[in-house]
Amino acid sequence: GWQGEETFRPWSSLDHRNLAGSGIGNSTTTTNSSSSDDARAIRDDAIVYPDILCLGKALTGGYTTMGATLTTERVASGISHGGGVFMHGPTFMANPLACAISLASITLLMQSPWQQRVRTVEQSLIRHLSPLASLDSIVREVRVLGAIGVCELHEGLDRDGMARVQRQLVEEGVWLRPFGKLVYTMPPFNCDQLEDAHLEKIGESVYKVLSRL
Repeated sequence: GWQGEETFRPWSSLDHRNLAGSGIGNSTTTTNSSSSDDARAIRDDAIVYPDILCLGKALTGGYTTMGATLTTERVASGISHGGGVFMHGPTFMANPLACAISLASITLLMQSPWQQRVRTVEQSLIRHLSPLASLDSIVREVRVLGAIGVCELHEGLDRDGMARVQRQLVEEGVWLRPFGKLVYTMPPFNCDQLEDAHLEKIGESVYKVLSRL
């Protein structure tokens, strides 16, 4: 069984995950440590096998639309029982152009040292985002998993608050989009020009902006 099953199964609920945001490879981690007590850079390394996984955008690298969904035999049987099928429109189906783009995107990824790059970004994110935990009156938790860094606030930002924080971050020289309680970053680990200094700039800018809240 998959970890977390006890959370969903009592209510016959399904666990649905979407790779549209995280993409492929971002959450790669080779460390066994689940937390850093001194920095509160907490990562959830649990392996989860969702019931439904959407990965069309992840396969194409975001260059075009594509419909691609993985599911369990139980869910598939429930949908197709009695001859039914799970229909979706032609715009998002596996058309030849989308398939060609997906193959090119995955080929570029697999031919690169992506795992090492993700590990490098992960260590940089832990180092540069950890100071945010000292803003404990504002920041609830700092989490890093692979090339994904998240700062969760105690209180969510309303629409004006999110716009204000984003504007201030842009003024500091970084482009991040706060979302509710979360200020997150997913640096392009596959970019040859990505350097530790860029991630340091992100950490310093987020710290400066959040400290004004």
